[in-house]
Amino acid sequence: MTLDSSAAQTTRGAIVVDTTRRRRKRAGTLLHDDRTALVMIAPMVILLAIFVIYPLFYSFYLSTFEISFYKDPVFVGLQFYGYVLDSPKFWNALWVGLRLALMVVPVMLVLAFLIASLIKTLGKRLSGFLKTTIYIPTVISFVVASVVFVFMYRSQGGLVNGLLEVIGAGPFAFLSDPGMALPAIAVPAIWLGLGVTTLIMLAGMLDIPESYYEAAALEGAGFIQQTIYVTIPLLKNVLLFLLVTGFIVALQSFELPLVMTAGGPVEATTTPNLYIFNQFKDPTPYATSFSLTAALLLFFVLGTISALIFRLVRSDKALDG
Repeated sequence: MTLDSSAAQTTRGAIVVDTTRRRRKRAGTLLHDDRTALVMIAPMVILLAIFVIYPLFYSFYLSTFEISFYKDPVFVGLQFYGYVLDSPKFWNALWVGLRLALMVVPVMLVLAFLIASLIKTLGKRLSGFLKTTIYIPTVISFVVASVVFVFMYRSQGGLVNGLLEVIGAGPFAFLSDPGMALPAIAVPAIWLGLGVTTLIMLAGMLDIPESYYEAAALEGAGFIQQTIYVTIPLLKNVLLFLLVTGFIVALQSFELPLVMTAGGPVEATTTPNLYIFNQFKDPTPYATSFSLTAALLLFFVLGTISALIFRLVRSDKALDG
């Protein structure tokens, strides 16, 4: 009886020692994995801290001073935030940017989806040709595109008005009419962003396993039903990415309104970035502080809009094919 008890105790002791060793080994492995992960993300964190976090906090610090090229900086706290928020032109610029985003992003997403769906059904050579063709506008400078579209919109001799006159309409002063200037800018904005949006959309479509479409076809689903119940749900993350980035880029439009209309007529095309640029060039002594504060408030607005979009359209975990 004593021998059996001693053997049992020895066995239990061996089990405890073995369990302890396994736990220590597992803890050491996890610690090594954690260190490896930290080493791998360290360069990104360092770059983010140097080029994003530090400049952001330093900009906020500078916005609490009256900065003038002729006097020493004077601490004023949040005074300039009140000035910017009380400016009707600042709110008008935000409204113009939001309207431009609402004109550009939905149309661009729908066109990109249709074109990507078409390219997916084509053969290798033809699809390659179309992908190259649709991507070409992306490499064109915004300034060059702006100048081209200014000539296209001319009342006399412009391509757009020339085509409209053929059907008995026009001519229209696209860039001089406050009601038509912003939609006129939205057209080249859609054209310039359509290529990248289409290729991203196409990549998302090609990543969807064909087995889902085959299963839907066996259930009698046609193209429209497959699009609604298979393609769009599985493209949700891609659509969310394009929606957020599209709104941010459209809200920050600068070159197109600057070159095509200079923010006119009557500030109908003064986007937030153009407004900040104009305030920075203003000859008043404290234009630098005002424009810096407006830029930080724009950053807050963009972050809020992005958060709202992520809140309304939740991302889903990718499905394995």
